[in-house]
Amino acid sequence: MKKKNLITIGDLTRKEIFSIFKLAAKLKNRPLSKKRALGNKTLALLFQKPSNRTRISFEVAMVHLGGYVLYLSPREIDMGKRESVKDVARVISRYVDGIVGRVFRHQDIQDIAKYSDVPVINGLSDLAHPCQALSDIFTVREKKKKFGNITVSYVGDGNNVLNSLLLVGAKTGINMKVATPSEYRPRKEIFDEAAEIAKKNGARVEMFQDPYEAVKGSDIVYTDVWVSMGDEQERAKRLNDFKSFQVNSALMRAAKKDALIMHCLPAHRGEEVTEVIDGKNSIIYDQAENRMHVQKAILLRMLG
Repeated sequence: MKKKNLITIGDLTRKEIFSIFKLAAKLKNRPLSKKRALGNKTLALLFQKPSNRTRISFEVAMVHLGGYVLYLSPREIDMGKRESVKDVARVISRYVDGIVGRVFRHQDIQDIAKYSDVPVINGLSDLAHPCQALSDIFTVREKKKKFGNITVSYVGDGNNVLNSLLLVGAKTGINMKVATPSEYRPRKEIFDEAAEIAKKNGARVEMFQDPYEAVKGSDIVYTDVWVSMGDEQERAKRLNDFKSFQVNSALMRAAKKDALIMHCLPAHRGEEVTEVIDGKNSIIYDQAENRMHVQKAILLRMLG
């Protein structure tokens, strides 16, 4: 059987996404119901970047499924410098049953998948963050009890998280409204693909330059950091470019009265978001928890 990778949302059909969500909901209600499903299976976490949620959620998920986790930190492997990506992927895949890669360049996760003999999951690259986006849209479904006639407004940097959110939202029939400075828009080809998919599923994808127009009447307001790992040298410029895209109480008043706030974390309070992130409408910790449940479903699907 051909191995199945999860590198971008494009690797999943609409039906497969709903299947993952259905299984994740069952696993959330009964966390140890599959405690022997991945017995004697080993998952390698091959990380170039430090991590909180991605590492812990995958480690705990694998333990709950009866498997074992091997964490390979940036200093231990130094992939691409001390040893080529090709050699790392070919060697590690002889030892383990699956690999989660957290990398700087998307090309590196593609190369890991190309040379690996076992399934590869993208735990983050500069282009995509599929596990985060799947968990986020799962959380939207959990809170709103539906996908149809729901609008998620994303305000801020058109980054890897947004690229993946656009495609998951489109495939599940959620309306997506995006507000970014013109210089920081998401990849045009990804935005256009999402718009086309959304139309087929009775939804829409829209782009705005005014964040107030983007959140008008929305059910969910989502933001992410303005300065990601690897962008530190651009910090001063980015803070200036994004200053009118802050998610704050004034912006939230443009959304629905009961609009929820989402953020994939870590959050920089006072920059992309204010104290509203700690208010009663914030669901950021539910998002974080759901990483584990959704990734359990992904692991079962790919390694089980």
